[in-house]
Amino acid sequence: MKGGLGGLVIAVLGGDWREIEVIKRFLAEGARVKVVGYPDLPELAGAERETSVFEALRGVDAVVVGMGGLDVGGKVRTLDPDVTITLSEEVLEVIAPRAPLFVGAARPRLKEFAARHGVTLVEVTEDDEVAIRNSIPTAEGAVQIAMEELPVTIHSCRAVVVGFGRVGITLARVLLALGARTTVAARNLAQLARAEEIGASTVHLSSLAQATSDADVVFNTVPAIVLTEEVLKGMRPGSLIIDLASQPGGTDFQAAARYGIKTVHALGLPGKVAPRTAGAILAEALPQMIRRELARLR
Repeated sequence: MKGGLGGLVIAVLGGDWREIEVIKRFLAEGARVKVVGYPDLPELAGAERETSVFEALRGVDAVVVGMGGLDVGGKVRTLDPDVTITLSEEVLEVIAPRAPLFVGAARPRLKEFAARHGVTLVEVTEDDEVAIRNSIPTAEGAVQIAMEELPVTIHSCRAVVVGFGRVGITLARVLLALGARTTVAARNLAQLARAEEIGASTVHLSSLAQATSDADVVFNTVPAIVLTEEVLKGMRPGSLIIDLASQPGGTDFQAAARYGIKTVHALGLPGKVAPRTAGAILAEALPQMIRRELARLR
């Protein structure tokens, strides 16, 4: 493994225990790693702890931002509560044009800054290798929330999965394996056919209200408002929505509250329910992504 990233300088800005696994992999592959936002931990032996983001970015070949996500102001989560990291326009100004910036998912504001300053932005969660593997802890975490919040067992409960992409496929399989009466709602006819093939009932997304009217729990994976007030008013009070879609989610949360429907916007589940597994997924994928992106840019 030694030498795969040899000669490269990589900055890791913020993150949690997932990124510690990534940092260890970078070091094992021969990279020089500068980190910001971490306390002095034995797991980080060999990494260079910096207190200034600007100093950390000096002379780097690639930048990795913690996958825990950024808030609307661009603030990055850190393990060290005394360190604040914000991906401001001033920060992006100092990133070299050929140094790719890897983030989990980028908000429009960050995309605008990156485009303005010629920074190559790579959204890690859009990579199929990462997203498909992460769908496992996401599905397990979603089911865990359902088990904690529902007054009934998952077995024989009426569950609806909205969307049948990378997360929806895994989630539907897990629910079916646990004996849930599972319905998949999607627009794509091929996806609906695949959902039928694995044993789920199906409904076109245009008929979502029909599927959710007697549901015990609805899992949304679509990053657009699909659980509208029109859909929500037909659901039973006391039913549960677990929204797995990135901000702002796919649920009209205010309308859900008015109709007595409990909602959980469950973001970043891999890092919360299985940080070691999620870290291993990132540690396996990111070195390859960095090598691939640098080869493309140079």
